[in-house]
Amino acid sequence: MTKGVLCFGTAAVALLLATRVLLGAAPEGKPAQPQFQNSDRCFACHNGLTTPSGKQVSIGLDWRASIMANSARDPYWQSSVRREIADHPQARVAVEDECSVCHMPMAHYQAKLRGEPGRILAHLPFTAAAEENPLAEDGVSCSLCHQISQDKLGTPASFNGGFVIAPPDAHGVSSEYGPFAIAPGQQRIMESSTGGFRPTPAPHIRESEMCATCHTLYTTPLVPSGGKADRFPEQMPYLEWLHSDYSRRSSCQSCHMPAINEPAPFSAVLGLARGGWRQHSFLGANFFMLRMLNRYRQDLDVAALPQELDSVATDTIALLQSKAARVSIRDVRVEGGSLRLDVLVENLTGHKLPTAYPSRRAWLHVLVEDQNGREVFESGRLQPDGSIAGNDNDSDPARFEPHYREINSPDQVQIYEPILRDQGGRVTTGLLSTVAYIKDNRLLPRGFDKNNATKDIAVVGAAAEDPDFLGGSDRVAYQAPLGGASGPFHVVVELWYQPIGFRWAHNLASYAEPEPQRFVRYYDSMASGNAVVLARAQATR
Repeated sequence: MTKGVLCFGTAAVALLLATRVLLGAAPEGKPAQPQFQNSDRCFACHNGLTTPSGKQVSIGLDWRASIMANSARDPYWQSSVRREIADHPQARVAVEDECSVCHMPMAHYQAKLRGEPGRILAHLPFTAAAEENPLAEDGVSCSLCHQISQDKLGTPASFNGGFVIAPPDAHGVSSEYGPFAIAPGQQRIMESSTGGFRPTPAPHIRESEMCATCHTLYTTPLVPSGGKADRFPEQMPYLEWLHSDYSRRSSCQSCHMPAINEPAPFSAVLGLARGGWRQHSFLGANFFMLRMLNRYRQDLDVAALPQELDSVATDTIALLQSKAARVSIRDVRVEGGSLRLDVLVENLTGHKLPTAYPSRRAWLHVLVEDQNGREVFESGRLQPDGSIAGNDNDSDPARFEPHYREINSPDQVQIYEPILRDQGGRVTTGLLSTVAYIKDNRLLPRGFDKNNATKDIAVVGAAAEDPDFLGGSDRVAYQAPLGGASGPFHVVVELWYQPIGFRWAHNLASYAEPEPQRFVRYYDSMASGNAVVLARAQATR
């Protein structure tokens, strides 16, 4: 466990830690430090940080409430690993090795140095004593990201967690890359307090290619016949970004690491106030998992305090609702006993919306009311169990909702999502059974040309032929039968988002292993709060 100093960030603690390390250091020329240090070694100096206006910007406190810090505690990931092992028991070693690369990267890397595969289940639960549990539990930690060198970054060889960490030099000192050049005195403090890690300026720490190494992920299908199938492009936000206008004007970090808009020290020990650095809260899109980690913090051995997780979840929703999407209602008219309108949905992000792990979906909820406020038409209502009314896939795991150009019935829903298929053409949520997409109409970023996109980021299904499904937006026509109702009619359009769709959760229910059963129980207990509205518009006609 590594919780002992998580709340401390004073210079006194840092200097005490440095003294302890110096007293126990190995003789010169005989380095003894590990390839990684746990995050508590960093917290001593990189907590207790505020801006002149009083804003808390402590690196350690922000990070420990992030999805990055909790990547190994994620109960959905743990249950998905169990599911894949149950589906492919002969590949258990390979599954654990592959799935630990980005969720338990330090423990995985240490195992590789010993010539062993990465492990996952041996580390769980984290309350058990095991030599590398602290590294495994630390998730995507300071010592991991800040040791990734620029070698191979941005190339296919770097994807799937193919990052390169340079070994220590001849004196046993490792580089810890950061955005700034650090004065020699401060360098010595960090080397002492961490046991041999030297802060080193490196511009690549600010570049999208740094994130791409773990956020560009291909899966190798395990087909029943024992034959081979092409790699499946499971998560492609970097390649989507590269194919958009955003690659020329903003990086991953510029959106997902909030800017600090006034000079502030990034170290509590001799830290100079600097501008140009960012908070380490790593805001993404999975507010639901942050809330789950908070509610079940004891079960999952979560280190972050409740208020910290709540704050990051709130900030995540604020980011989604201000920077993700926009909807507008166009050309509302009454014709032939129906209310007709067009809905324009715009993607404001630098990648597909939603992107990355394929459990995520966004959809349009359209409600038409008559002059007395009575419902005349509704498509896409979120139900209390987290399912979407009218969605074929939520009611039947073998089916899915197609992409629509026009919706004229309440049981039709425009859902922006990836749908996966196995070798037999069946719909699946099993990643290692997946050979291709059968549908991918996730909203495209501005500047994304679907006609020349590579197959790994292609639009799949009816959206590929939809002339109104373009880089940056989609236009959907609605024809709502009025059934003799009287106007004026009030129209409300909402774009909803859900990090873990109903089917992706409930397909785990048939697995008897403890992790899937636990997750489904968690999901059902929180289903009413597993989605948020990204954008809203209304009109009266």
